[in-house]
Amino acid sequence: MPLHPTVTDALGRYQAERDRLCPGPRSPAFFLSNVGTALTPSGVARTLRELTTSMGIRTETVHPRAHDLRHSFAVRTLVEWHRSGVDIDAAMPRLSTYLGHIAPADTYWYLSAVPELMELAAQRLHTRPGAQP
Repeated sequence: MPLHPTVTDALGRYQAERDRLCPGPRSPAFFLSNVGTALTPSGVARTLRELTTSMGIRTETVHPRAHDLRHSFAVRTLVEWHRSGVDIDAAMPRLSTYLGHIAPADTYWYLSAVPELMELAAQRLHTRPGAQP
């Protein structure tokens, strides 16, 4: 998976701190719990709940999951690309790779899943050279 240099730097800092705090881990996993074991889905979900609550994203009625945050990232990226005039077809393989999709076709559903993206795509069709009025 391609990573931005700031991400690889952050992962390197995490690894150094992890190794300092847990020199004898009980798991070969990269991300470890505070007792040196592999992370569990329930532990990750609990941490996500704590983080989203402290950030004010989680409320009594809104309970974001990791997949919801991933979806929001993809949609916001596509909206920004549309507004900036980015060639979506040319850029979609980057987003697909970043999201870990096997093919861009697996990412295109985001275009139809959000009304705002559908509207932006329709506007783009009507303003392209040679478009019918």
